[in-house]
Amino acid sequence: MMKLTTRANVACLALFATFAATDAVLADDNKLEQLKEQGFARVAIANEPPYTAVAADGKVSGAGPDVARAIFKKLGVPDISASISEYGAMIPGLQAHRFDAVTAGLFMKPERCSAVAYSEPILCDSEAFLVKKGNPKGFKEYKDIARDANATVGVPGGGVQEKMALAAGVPRDRVVVVPDAQSGLKMLQDGRIELYALPVLSLNDLKKKSGDETVEVVAPVADAPVGCDGTAFNKADTALRDAYDVELAKMKKSGEFAKIIEPYGFSAQVAMSTSRDKLCSGK
Repeated sequence: MMKLTTRANVACLALFATFAATDAVLADDNKLEQLKEQGFARVAIANEPPYTAVAADGKVSGAGPDVARAIFKKLGVPDISASISEYGAMIPGLQAHRFDAVTAGLFMKPERCSAVAYSEPILCDSEAFLVKKGNPKGFKEYKDIARDANATVGVPGGGVQEKMALAAGVPRDRVVVVPDAQSGLKMLQDGRIELYALPVLSLNDLKKKSGDETVEVVAPVADAPVGCDGTAFNKADTALRDAYDVELAKMKKSGEFAKIIEPYGFSAQVAMSTSRDKLCSGK
């Protein structure tokens, strides 16, 4: 009798576990249906052209949002609704379900890959420095900043640039977090920082729009790897991520992907030459 009871308990527990797993899958699968009914996906962006951009009238563009908008439409979600966020707040916001996705040049790193579910690569870029004309101190890598006891570098909060500077040995008090690209440029112009770090396409766009010939872009940064972003989803929404990846792969194969991102200066071929698994492994 005892053996029968034990077996019955085991069977009940197994059945419960099956139901729980099924419920989790259904909740995951229902995410896309929820977005379809909602009519839009809430995405987090940074106002950092050419990755993302917000016009004076509030219209959102840039390579990342344009790709996301196209893919969500193919999935039956008519539009995206974007919110500007600091990089350091994007993943917590995604985990707290304040956003449905992040499409903002949030480069894949092993620690980020453990926190969110990334799509396959979308936008790839190398790192750069914005410095005074002539690069008077000859900054070529983050280690150069660490070796100069007086050098201060501006970085976006929570971005890979902040982490690379600290990892290279730049003291915390010489790594200055700035809220946006315009602030970084102004701080460099005013002499409050000696260089500003961002991806090369972002700095090229910033310099071009500013018309300031007293600054120049140094690229690529010698001790910084080429990075790629992907659209990031909550770990609970892997079915949505997988559906997104299917449409992304179709766009890459058809050439539609290249037509969207290459006018912004990004290379479709570079994004197609690597993978999420490779980037998330950090190798």
